[in-house]
Amino acid sequence: MKVSELKEKLDLTLCAGEDGIEKELAGCYIGDLLSLAMAHVSEKNVWITIQTNVNVIAVSALTEAGCVILAEGLKPDENALSKANAEGIPVLSSEKTAYELAVELSALGI
Repeated sequence: MKVSELKEKLDLTLCAGEDGIEKELAGCYIGDLLSLAMAHVSEKNVWITIQTNVNVIAVSALTEAGCVILAEGLKPDENALSKANAEGIPVLSSEKTAYELAVELSALGI
């Protein structure tokens, strides 16, 4: 599944990184501690977090995550928006909790 399809199916808001909207997705990681994310986010993963700063984008680029979903209605800060756009890393937002997003991702086979 592509980020663009996931965006539509889960009614997500695209905050940044439109250039990466056609990336393929496989798997999911949920976590907010950046050091653990660096160790466990895999290529093409959906990463669900509540962290909104530029370091999330750096970790996403390093791990080649497919996209970042910010749970609970959070939005990225200005530095994160700028870096995500420059790197082509899709950052999406949802009012849902991480758990609710995980359940929906599982139902979609991610």
